[in-house]
Amino acid sequence: MPSDIEIAQKAKMRKISDIAKERLGIHEDDLENYGRYKAKVSFSYLDKLKNNKDGKLILVTAISPTPAGEGKTTTTVGLGDALSSIGKKTMICLREPSLGPVFGIKGGATGGGLAQIVPMEDINFHFTGDFAAIAAAHNLLAAMLDNHIYHGNELGIDIKTIQWRRTIDMNDRALRKITLGLNEKKEGFPREGGFDIVAASEIMAIFCLSTSIEDLKKRLSQIVVAYNNKNEPVLAKDLKAVGAMTALLKDALAPNLVQTLENNPVFIHGGPFANIAHGCNSVIATKAALKIADYVVTEAGFGADLGAEKFIDIKCRKTGLYPSVTVLVATVRAIKYHGGAELSNLTKEDISALDKGLVNLERHVENMTKVFNLPCVVAINKFTSDTPAEIQLIFERMKKLNVKTVLSSHWSDGGKGAVDLAKIVIELSENSNQKMQYAYEDKDTLIEKINKVAKKIYRASEVTMDNKVKAQIQNLQDTGYGHFPICIAKTQSSFSTDPKLRGAPSNHSIVVREIRFSAGAEFIVIICGNIMTMPGLSKIPSAESIDYINGKIVGL
Repeated sequence: MPSDIEIAQKAKMRKISDIAKERLGIHEDDLENYGRYKAKVSFSYLDKLKNNKDGKLILVTAISPTPAGEGKTTTTVGLGDALSSIGKKTMICLREPSLGPVFGIKGGATGGGLAQIVPMEDINFHFTGDFAAIAAAHNLLAAMLDNHIYHGNELGIDIKTIQWRRTIDMNDRALRKITLGLNEKKEGFPREGGFDIVAASEIMAIFCLSTSIEDLKKRLSQIVVAYNNKNEPVLAKDLKAVGAMTALLKDALAPNLVQTLENNPVFIHGGPFANIAHGCNSVIATKAALKIADYVVTEAGFGADLGAEKFIDIKCRKTGLYPSVTVLVATVRAIKYHGGAELSNLTKEDISALDKGLVNLERHVENMTKVFNLPCVVAINKFTSDTPAEIQLIFERMKKLNVKTVLSSHWSDGGKGAVDLAKIVIELSENSNQKMQYAYEDKDTLIEKINKVAKKIYRASEVTMDNKVKAQIQNLQDTGYGHFPICIAKTQSSFSTDPKLRGAPSNHSIVVREIRFSAGAEFIVIICGNIMTMPGLSKIPSAESIDYINGKIVGL
């Protein structure tokens, strides 16, 4: 079978204006076209949708990620195509790829095989400039902060308390810690700083949680950049930066419309990571899609312990959204990896490793059905190396949990390979009257929220932190932010904070290392274990294989 990029480059794309008009009823005047195949949908059109009835929201999540891959985005696309193929008005909502992973280990993020979003190269490289706008707004605030201090520091900012770093959309470990101001005049203020990747920026989180330009501006104004000499917070609005930041972001805030290989409509908008942020596409895109379509298929980043938990406990809590059904994606290969099999042996039948690794899938299923009280279907993303005995074992184990399981071949067969999955999703969404539950309540203290997620979702026995971190949490509690949701940043590879612990570890300790206050996003980031908000490139990054030859991008 051809590579993903070869398939994408042979796609018969339709003009995005035609898809918008014929499939969604959106006139060309309500689009801002970026070439023939991508466009932004105007806010004037979105305003017309307010009184429309909401469709059904389908959340695609997965088991804990492995180097073998699970195919969550591929399944999201395949399911969307399948629903469309059986006559359901459907939209897909996805995050925008970050250049860091594109050039790093992960590579492109538009699906795979015959379940892809196009134009693939454009989406993975620059797209409509949303990430650049977010980076510019973030760094403008950083520049205005330093400029304010340089010109007299009228706000009395305590330089030691500055918490607003800079950002860039690239994996670059050399920028994690830097020294600023070395070339200033004698009375300058050299200090330590650093960069985060754009996907970890608070501006990205704000961008994806905002419901309008007005809401965006309000959230931007609330950003805490530092504290003054009286230990009072200094906000972005105090630096008079909010207007210019909004101006940089105004066009980016409109959702991006593209298409699948089967010419079905897709919103791709926003891109926060799920291990260091809340890991889902913009609220604006999701809400618009629900007003347009009968079924909206979206995904949450990484495994269900991170992406799905934050989708529910942050995005749904803040917006009133709720999934009608969750789709939990797994592969035979990934399950075997969680059972101790090595990467080099994953294509060989190994019932023993599969049996041991199924505990990871089972725990995620239990979390979705028992902690969050949501209907769940397990989608086995099919590979040619899967054996009948392996498939049978998964079905048997899931039957014991009273969860429907389906084998899906969308990677090789496109939408028609996920029709069985689509039918189960429709059945569950139409017949379920379950009420979604959160992992914790607004009224819980911040410490209680951390403990509930750690113990309910991760199955930890304890949460530990040093006195400095305890004091930070208590201060946020005492100053009126205890009602905020938490955003736990930890490794995506394990239920624990140790990425080497595969399967479903229990009775482990969650160590809270750092607290970051995201006042504009209105959540508290709880950094656990060795998590970097600026990732590094691997020894052999994907960038080494990417090239531009004879008018085409290769190696993506």
